[in-house]
This record gives sequence, structure tokens and C-alpha cells, in this order.
Amino acid sequence: MPKTDVIIPEPPELTSPWRTEPRVRLQQEARAFARDVVLPIADELDPQKAEMPRSLIDQMAAKGWFGITIPAKHGGMGLGVFEYCLVSEELARAWLSVGSILARGQGLGTQTLDDRRRLELLAKSARGEWIGSISLSEPTAGSDLAGVRTRAVRDGDHWVLTGTKRWAGFAQAADFIEVLARTREPEEGEPRSAGLEPFLVVKQPGSFPKGVTGRVIDKIGYHGFLTFELELDGVRVPESDRLTGLYGDGGADADSGGFAAVQRGLNIARVHTAARAVGVAQAAVEDCQAYLQEREQFGRAIGDFQALRFALADMAAEVRQARAFWRQVAHLLDEGCSAESETAMVKLLATEMAVRVTSQAMQLHGGNGYTTERRVERYWRDARLTTIFEGTSEIQRRIISDRLLPRP
Repeated sequence: MPKTDVIIPEPPELTSPWRTEPRVRLQQEARAFARDVVLPIADELDPQKAEMPRSLIDQMAAKGWFGITIPAKHGGMGLGVFEYCLVSEELARAWLSVGSILARGQGLGTQTLDDRRRLELLAKSARGEWIGSISLSEPTAGSDLAGVRTRAVRDGDHWVLTGTKRWAGFAQAADFIEVLARTREPEEGEPRSAGLEPFLVVKQPGSFPKGVTGRVIDKIGYHGFLTFELELDGVRVPESDRLTGLYGDGGADADSGGFAAVQRGLNIARVHTAARAVGVAQAAVEDCQAYLQEREQFGRAIGDFQALRFALADMAAEVRQARAFWRQVAHLLDEGCSAESETAMVKLLATEMAVRVTSQAMQLHGGNGYTTERRVERYWRDARLTTIFEGTSEIQRRIISDRLLPRP
């Protein structure tokens, strides 16, 4: 059965207290777009490890989805983390990278020192005309961001950046790259993160600026955009492009600069990852629903066998549980709670769930699941990554346990 024959049903119903008519319409619009536009593109391009076309990004921009969390006064939709994750789950159901590209808007790369420029960039971000890449990690600094070694040295009214960055997704196609660099060494008594600041490297889409070279990292999944290791050799950044914080903050004014401003962005990123993981797992459940009724053995549909029915039931229950959890945590963030433990918990549980569910989906597909003829192998490859990026499962466990017990 060709991949395109699988029908994506209507989205799981929003229930009280999360249900509002605007949210229902937004969810239905996102799922229809995922079914009719994203899924055929994913089926064609993912096996080629190809990038999503700019026309697809433009269609999402026209719907306003790059500005979901940007205030309406700046041209955005003025909605919250809940709606942002709601759309992302539906898009990730078709292709994880499309559910992820929305994070490259939402005010990312707008926290400049110049107020007028910040407002201009917020409006561009809301329109999908200011889509970026964020470059935090390095070959020796991933989970331990305080170990970043890339240097930023002041030279008059510019900063000069030198170092190696890794896992910079969408870096070549982006309008800019946010780079975390060290401006000074920590002084005695300061945390190791002291002296780390984000810088905005502006560039033309499709190329790298002077002083930046990129090597494509050959991933096993998460196709749709390329991921790079970057070499920065004397990249000049004006002082006006030193940023007050990392990640988009929905247009809110940052009042804690540098490394300290990362935390809220990371919390949003973690619940966003949980929602994307739920989308991938939901896809696996729905594909299994179709396959168990289509595939016959011993003269009957394999969906008639109790062991397989029960396996599907467990999968569906785990997905529903994780969805309820990310919605609760997104609501907490929208209410202004820091929710650091909760975001770590939902990221941990939802992503580990996605790995289990997509692995079970491959098992239910038997030999057909181990081919590229079915989508379940894509779901499994992509789900596996969700336990790694935005903080590994081990890092989430450390965050949670450090808030439950004294630190050793």
C-alpha cells in the first residue's frame, strides 16, 4: 500500500479545560495542512534526506504560524505556548522537521540592544521573514553549555567570534545564526556560565557570511533541513548585534541578559519537544490502526488477534497521557509559572514514550515496518532524536532529581 494512501483522521478532540473554539479551529487547520500539504512532501523528500522547499515555509508563514507567540501589536497572533505546541504537534505528525521549523520564528533573533531594530525584527519574525538557526553546542560542550569555548573578543564597536559550533540546524538556509560565545572567563565565586553571551550573525539565506564555513552532519533522521558543524574564524559582529537573551520570548522585554535568559526559552523548547514527540507517536498509532485492519494472516486481519489489539491499546493510552501532560505544562508556562521541573518531566516522559510507541509500531508492521515503504521507520528514526535534543533524558532526570533531593 503506498504511503500516500494512509488517511490522517481528525485531530484528537480538545477537552475541557483546554477547549476553546479558536483552539479547535487552529488545531483542525494545522491537521488539514499536515495531511494535504506536508505529508506528501515528507514522503517524497525524507528518503532523499532533502530540505523542505521554501514554498512550504512560505505557506506556513502566510498562516501566521511563525508569529504564534508574538504579540498582536508586533504583527503576531498574540497566542501562547499552548497554541504554539498545538500547531507543532499536528505538523510533527506529518514530518518532525516541519513541526520544528516554527521554533525558528517566534521572536528568535530579535533581542537586540537597539529598541527600534528589535521591533522591526519582531514584525519580520511574525511574517516568517526572519527565520534563524541557533548555535549553542560545540564538539566538547553539549549538555554542559557552561563549557562553551567559542570566544568573542571586543574590537572597537565590534566583537570578533572564533571557535567551532556543532548541531546548528538550518544554518545555511537561515536569515541569521544566534551564536553563544564567551566574552570573558568567570571570576572567583561566579558560576561557570558567567561571561557567556549570545550574538546575532546576520547572513543571506543559502550561504554563509565571511568567516563562517559549514560542514553538513549526516544524520540518520530529522531530515527536512540540514544540520551543520560551523567553523567561525574572525567573524565580526557589531555591538548592536549582541543580544539580551537566547530563544524567542514572544516579544517580551528581557530583563536578565546573557546566559540567565536562556532558562525560559529552554522550558518552552522542552514542552515544544514533548508536543512534537506526541505528534510523531500519534502518527505511529494511526498508521498501525490502518495496517492492523489491512494486513491478513491465517485468513484474518491481524487486528483480530488479541495480543496485537492490546499492544495498540497500550500505545494509544501512552500517547493520550503524554498529550494531557504537555497541555498542562504549556498552560502553566502561559500562566507565568517557571515550571522548570514540570518541563523537564514532560520532556522526559513524552520523548521516551515516543521511542517505545514507534518501536512497537515497527514491530506491529512486522517485516514491512523495516522497509522504507512504510512511514513507521521514519517515525522511529525521528522519535529517537527527541530524547536527545533540547537536553537528553539524562539531563532531564538530573534537573528533576536536583529539585527533589539535595545536590551531591
